Formats: sequence, structure tokens, C-alpha cells
Amino acid sequence: MMTSAAKARNDTVTPESRGTSVIVNAIAVLRCFSAEDPLLGVTEIAQRVGMHKSSVSRILATLEQEDLVERDPDSRRFKLGLGLIAVAGPLLAEMEERRVAYPLLRRLTEQTGETSALMVWNGSESMCVEQIASPQQVKHTAPLGARYHDAMSASVQVFLSKEPEDRVRALLRNGTVSYPGLDEASLDAYVLRLKDAATRGYATNYGESSLDEVGVAAVVYDHRGDPVAAVLIPAPRFRVSQERLQTLGEACAQTARLITTRLGGA
Repeated sequence: MMTSAAKARNDTVTPESRGTSVIVNAIAVLRCFSAEDPLLGVTEIAQRVGMHKSSVSRILATLEQEDLVERDPDSRRFKLGLGLIAVAGPLLAEMEERRVAYPLLRRLTEQTGETSALMVWNGSESMCVEQIASPQQVKHTAPLGARYHDAMSASVQVFLSKEPEDRVRALLRNGTVSYPGLDEASLDAYVLRLKDAATRGYATNYGESSLDEVGVAAVVYDHRGDPVAAVLIPAPRFRVSQERLQTLGEACAQTARLITTRLGGA
């Protein structure tokens, strides 16, 4: 028999709230996929979102019907589907920063021989919205939709360098921005690092988030003077000396300034 408390709780669950819960759960499932984990099984997803496998299976079945996910033919695990492009396409097409940046990113890749990318900030993660891959056989890429929340990521650094210091400290302390082994001394040092990046005009990551990769990034501003994007150059570490890192950083900052100018910024 249902208790009075359980009945009361059940009475408060409206069709609207149930529908909202389903949508939230579906979004959580989609967010499990990343450039690092493009293929996931039902059990893996269930563990990540804290849901029962049967619930995840039902959500995936619906997403698969709408082409938002699809099964890998070999492993039978799930990956993001082409239907997401149809959903995100209009947004990407309307992003002025992306349209303005594209020819300048192409020029930057031709100039440096390395991959160039345009990143945006969602308040806690740096996300790739455009990329021009390096023509070299060995290269690092930042695929569209890739999200980064590692504190040492160059693009994360430049975005955080424009955030208030108390917010930076809060993001690192609560783990929203990842910094393994963080303590107050390293947090203070990180804040100083961000100030140095702001003064220099670009941030660097010399194998600190991934041993075989380096990165430089510089902020793009709009006509109001607000930071709206960042130019990123990721490259294999074996090809980039400390001297070349500076050269890449200066080229990255110059491209960010050109994009800023075309957006009407100072």
C-alpha cells in the first residue's frame, strides 16, 4: 500500500516535470561523449550519469531513432550521430566569430604549419567551434565540439585570465576546472600565471596537460571589449622548442588581434 507521504510525492510529479526529467537525462547521456571518449557502451554511460542501465538503453534507443547517436558497426558501442550536425548547424552558421575567424585561421595554419582552432567559453569549459588542421602528417587537432576543462589547457588559461580572481579560485577549488593536487600555494601560483598570460597576450601549455602536446592561445574581443573567443594552436611537443613556442604564441596573438579588429574591437 502506498504511504501518505509517497502518495503526496507522487501527486507532485506532473507530466511536465516528468518530461523535463527525461530531457535532462537525455542531455546528460549526450554529454558523456567527448573527443577522448567517442565510443561508449550502455554500462559506461550508466555509471557516468548515475542511472540504471535500462533507463539509459531507452534513452539511447530514442536518440538513435533521431540519428543523434548511432552504433559503431564493429564494437556495437554508441557514438554521436550526424543528426547533431543538423541541430548545431544553424548555431554555428550564425556565429559571427566563427565566420570572421575562418580565413584568418587558414592563414595562421599556412604560416605556422600547425593546427589552428577557434574556442569559445561556456563559463567552465573551453569548446572548439572551428578548426583548420595542420598539413603535416603528425599533428594535434581540436575537433569541433571538443571540450576542455583542464586548468593547464592554454585556451582555458586565457579565458580564466579574463575572469574575476575570486571566480577563478572558486572554479578550481570546487573542481569545475580540473587541477590535480591543488592546494593554496599552487592556487596562488596559478593566479599569478594567469596574470602573466594576460600581460604577455597569450597563454602557454608546454606538455603540462598532455606530455606530448603543447599549446598557445590568445583572446578575441568583440566591439564592446568583451572576450568572446580564443585562438588556439595545438602542436606536437617534439616539434616545438621553447623558442618556437614563443614564435607560435606571438603569431597566435596577432591572429586574435586581427579577428578582434574585424569584429569591431579595439
